Amino acid sequence: MAILIVSPFLISGEGPGFDEDFLKIFQYRSIGPSRQGGRVVDIAVSPAQPFTFYVATASGGLWKTTNNGTTFTPIFDNQSVISIGDIAVAPSAPDVVWVGTGEANNSRSSYWGDGVYKSENGGKTWKHMGLKESHHVGRIVIHPENADIVYVAALGHLYSFNEERGLYKTTDGGQTWEKILFVSEKTGVVDVAMDPTNSDILFAASYDKQRLP
Repeated sequence: MAILIVSPFLISGEGPGFDEDFLKIFQYRSIGPSRQGGRVVDIAVSPAQPFTFYVATASGGLWKTTNNGTTFTPIFDNQSVISIGDIAVAPSAPDVVWVGTGEANNSRSSYWGDGVYKSENGGKTWKHMGLKESHHVGRIVIHPENADIVYVAALGHLYSFNEERGLYKTTDGGQTWEKILFVSEKTGVVDVAMDPTNSDILFAASYDKQRLP
């Protein structure tokens, strides 16, 4: 951890001149969170690469190991969010990784996200694939044979109404999304599971959470 200490005396202009360009070489990064930062929300492993797996944290980003957990490397720090709700690796393409941002264990200490991300090179680079207002993603399920078919369980805003919640499906790798289950503007989908013997059979769980006067 590098710490930069800048004297308020210099910034105030009461002393020698301060060159603001000096600060441009530094990049802001999270050194928190302040509460319950150690929660691990999901672990994803590809059957094709059992010694490589991913660990998603509630408010500490995404980590990857390629040596069965001996060492871990953060692979999501360049994105705009640190809260992860779920992670999934395509069974038919182990380098295809999906991340749903925003923790789904909703409470006052939960952080929201800005949708779903996809990597096609094992987490080296990421592309935002939409659903920005879903805020909290509870589960991502990828078709066992077709990595372009993906289901996303989206909770939506925690204490307010919004449309971008429910169960979403893409058949083109995230280029477009179809909302295939919508209960109401106050009810989100927190989980989805696929029948291992029939990929056309899905089970979804939903709930709503409100604060009223």
